Amino acid sequence: MLKAKILFVGPCESGKTVLANFLTESSDITEYSPTQGVRFESCWPALMKDAHGVVIVFNADIPSHRKEMEMWYSCFVQQQSLQDTQCMLIAHHKPGSGDDKGNLSLSPPLNKLKLVHSNLEDDPEEIRMEFIKYLKSIINSMSESRDREEMSIMT
Repeated sequence: MLKAKILFVGPCESGKTVLANFLTESSDITEYSPTQGVRFESCWPALMKDAHGVVIVFNADIPSHRKEMEMWYSCFVQQQSLQDTQCMLIAHHKPGSGDDKGNLSLSPPLNKLKLVHSNLEDDPEEIRMEFIKYLKSIINSMSESRDREEMSIMT
């Protein structure tokens, strides 16, 4: 069985923990409480080691989050030589914030990435299905890579 290491990164208060818990069915959606997480950039290389994918979560309603996304993409995707297909953007809409999907334009290179809107209050299953599709693509890529490696050993 293949195991994939997927990182959830993004600005503070963007919804990373709530989404990760929901997608892994770890807990019910509860009130916000800040996650300690890894707030220091000096720890990031250890986190990134052997990562197969990166999910960048941001709150689309906070303008500064959109500006920060390029930094997250640069550090966690480009500098790790991951493919764009290994990255997913989630525009998380917190309960009661509305769900303005049509008003989000991203600059290059972010506009090439898979962008999914999440609203756990209105349509929780949509984000679950999108994440499963993303995870399947990561697993397929890992499987193909493993198969190529095995073939190169045998030849």
